[in-house]
Amino acid sequence: MDIIKVSSKSISQKVAGSIANSFREGSKQIEIQTVGAGAVNQAIKAISIARGFVAPLGMNLICTPAFYDVVIDGKEKTAIKLVVESR
Repeated sequence: MDIIKVSSKSISQKVAGSIANSFREGSKQIEIQTVGAGAVNQAIKAISIARGFVAPLGMNLICTPAFYDVVIDGKEKTAIKLVVESR
C-alpha cells in the first residue's frame, strides 16, 4: 500500500496528482497520514481533487478515516490516517 504524508503546507493540487497517479498505476488502496487540522484540510481537498482526476477512468475514490498514535520529537501525538480506495 502506498503511503502519502501530508502537512498543512502541502499543496493540495500536487498531493491530488500523487493520489491519482497511484491509482492510475494500479494501486487499489493508499494511506494518507496527517497530523493536525491544517494537514487534514489539505488532505481532504487533495482527495476531492483526485476524484475528479480519476473519474474519467471509471474510478470512484472512497475515503475511510481512522485515528492512530505517532511519536514526534519524543512526544506521542494522535494522528489521522485516511485510507483511500478505488471502487
